[in-house]
Amino acid sequence: MGTHAFQAEVGRVLSLVINSLYSNKEIFLRELVSNASDALDKLRFRSLTEPALLEGEPELVIRLRVEPEARVLVIEDTGIGMTEAELVENLGTVAKSGSAAFIEKLEAGAKKDVSIIGQFGVGFYSAYLVADRVEVVSRAAGTDKAWKWTSTGRDTFEVEPAERAARGTELRLFLKEEHAEMLEPWRLRDLVRRYSDYVAYPIELETRDAEKPEEPPQRETINRGRALWQRPKNEITDEQYEELYKHLTHDWEPPVARTHFRVEGTQEFVGLFWVPKNPPFDLDDPRKQRGVRLFVKRVLVMEDCEAILPQWLRFVRGLVDSDDLPLNVSRELLQESTTLKTIKKQVTKRALDLLDEIAKDKAEDYKAVWASFGRILKEGLAVDPEWKERIATLTRWSSTYVPEGGSADDLVSLDDYIARMKEGQDAIYYVTGESREALSGSPHLEVLRARGFEVLLMTDAVDTWAAEGLGEHAGKKLVNAMRAEVKLPDAEDEKQKEAGKELEPLVAAAKKVLEGRVREVAVSSRLTESPACLVLAGAAMPAHIEKLLARSGKELPKGQRNLELNPTHPAVKALAALAAKDANDPKLADWVTLLYEQSLISEGSQLEDPNGFARRMTALLVQAVS
Repeated sequence: MGTHAFQAEVGRVLSLVINSLYSNKEIFLRELVSNASDALDKLRFRSLTEPALLEGEPELVIRLRVEPEARVLVIEDTGIGMTEAELVENLGTVAKSGSAAFIEKLEAGAKKDVSIIGQFGVGFYSAYLVADRVEVVSRAAGTDKAWKWTSTGRDTFEVEPAERAARGTELRLFLKEEHAEMLEPWRLRDLVRRYSDYVAYPIELETRDAEKPEEPPQRETINRGRALWQRPKNEITDEQYEELYKHLTHDWEPPVARTHFRVEGTQEFVGLFWVPKNPPFDLDDPRKQRGVRLFVKRVLVMEDCEAILPQWLRFVRGLVDSDDLPLNVSRELLQESTTLKTIKKQVTKRALDLLDEIAKDKAEDYKAVWASFGRILKEGLAVDPEWKERIATLTRWSSTYVPEGGSADDLVSLDDYIARMKEGQDAIYYVTGESREALSGSPHLEVLRARGFEVLLMTDAVDTWAAEGLGEHAGKKLVNAMRAEVKLPDAEDEKQKEAGKELEPLVAAAKKVLEGRVREVAVSSRLTESPACLVLAGAAMPAHIEKLLARSGKELPKGQRNLELNPTHPAVKALAALAAKDANDPKLADWVTLLYEQSLISEGSQLEDPNGFARRMTALLVQAVS
C-alpha cells in the first residue's frame, strides 16, 4: 500500500468542499455520472482503432447500486479506466484538477456556491459533499491490473493493488448519516432524470427485493439515453436544454440563448449552441479548450474541435453531430476537410444570427453578453474579412454622444452612429486609449466637438487593430482622429496657410529643438483649445498599445509622432513672437520642450525627462508669479 499526500492546492479544495460549500449538494451525482460518461466516450473513441479494448466487456454502461447496511452508494462505469499513475495524477494533483483556479474563484467570494465545482474540472471532489470516505477501484482498458484509491478527503490518500474482473471504474461513496436518503431508489431515479437524462449511455439502477434477498438483483435503465440534440425541438423542454448545457460546460449559470438546428443537403449535421452569461475563467488563454464538441454519428470524436468555430467566437459553447465525417477523423484531416469547412460556415452564420437575435430582442441581456465577450468578438474585425461586416453590426462602442436621460456609460452601435451623422460629415471618427475618462479630454476631439461630430472612444486593446481591419461600415470610412494623415473638417485652407506663415519662425525653431524626438512640427487644424498635441505618424501605434506591448515583453521602438501647434492659442502666439524676435533665445527651447512634454502627458506616454519637466514647470511658475 502506498500513502500519498495531496498536493497542497488539492488539499485546500477538499477542505473548502467539505467545510464551506453547502448549497444543492445533490449535484454530486450529476458530476460523477458526467465523469463516468466521459470515461465511456474515451473508450468508445479508442476502440474505433483498438477494438480489442472491448473484449470481455462489450457493454458501455453506467451502473448505480446501493448497500444500505454499510451506507454505501456505488457508481460504476465500463469505461476507459485508470492505471495506478493515472489515479495518483488525476485525483491527487493540481495538474489535472484545475484546483488552483477553483480556489481563486472561491476565495474571491463564491464560497457558498457549490455549483462551480464542475466548472474547474474538480467534479470528482463533489463526492465529499455527501460522503466522508471514498474508494475508487479502477482497471485501465488493455491492462490486467486493478488499483484502489482511498481517502477521507483530509490530507492523504492511499493507492494499493485491487481485484476487478473487467476494465472500468467503481466509486464507493461511504455516505454521511445525514445523506442516507441518497440510497433510496426513488431519489436516485429523480436525480438522474433531472440532471443526466440526456447521457448517451444507459444508466442502470440495480435493486433487490428486500423480501427475496436470495434472488439476483434487478437492473432498470433510468435515463432515456437518446442524444438530446437528435430529438425534435418540440419534444425538448427548456429545462432539458439547460441541463445538457450544464453537463457540457460545467457552467451552473443558465445561458442567455441557444440555437438548435438541423442542416440537410450535401452535408447533413445537427448543431446545438449556446451563448453563456458569464465568461469562463480561462477565456483569454488560447491553449484552453474551445468548448465545441464534435460527434460523428452520435460518437464523441473530439472535445475541443477548434475547426468548427473561428477563434473570435470561442466563447460560444455547443456541439455538432455529423453523419458525413469519418469516425477516425483527426485534427490534421479536419484542416483539409471540405465537409468541415461547410459546417464551419453554417455554424458561424447561425452563431452570428443568434447574437443578432439577442441584440434585437433582449437588449439588456446583450449588454451583459457584450461586456463579457465583446473584446473577443472584435478580434474578428481584424482577422476575418469574410465576416467583418456581420460582426460590425453587433459591435458596441463608447462614444461622446450621451442620449437625453442616458448615461455616459451607454454604448452605441455603428448603425446608430451613422443615423446621427451631421450634415457634411462623411466618416466615422474614433480615438483609442486606455479609458473613456482619458479620451474624453483628448485634444484630438476639439475640432470634431466644435462641429458637433460624434466620436467613438475605443478603449479595448484589440480596438486599434479592429478599427483598422474593418476600414469602413455601410459605406462610411472609419477615421482615426489621432493620425497625422487625417484631413479633419473645418481645415479652412486659406486661414491655415496664413497662420502657417506667421508661425514659420516658431516651427523652424521647434524642429531644431525637438530633432530626433518628433518627425515633424506643423500648424494644426484640429485644435481649438489646447496649445499643442502629438499625432501618430506613419505606422506609429497609440501610447497605450506601446505600453501594453512593452508589458508583454514585445517592446518596439517608439513610433514617430508629429507635434502640431494651435496658431490661435495665446501661448503659441507668444512663442511665435519670441521666435520671430530671437530664435536662439534659451527660454524658447525650454517652452517648446514644455509644450512637447505636455503633449506626451496628454497622449498617455511616459516623460523622457521627468526632472527636466519639473524644473521647467517651476521656472514657468516663478516667472508667472513675478
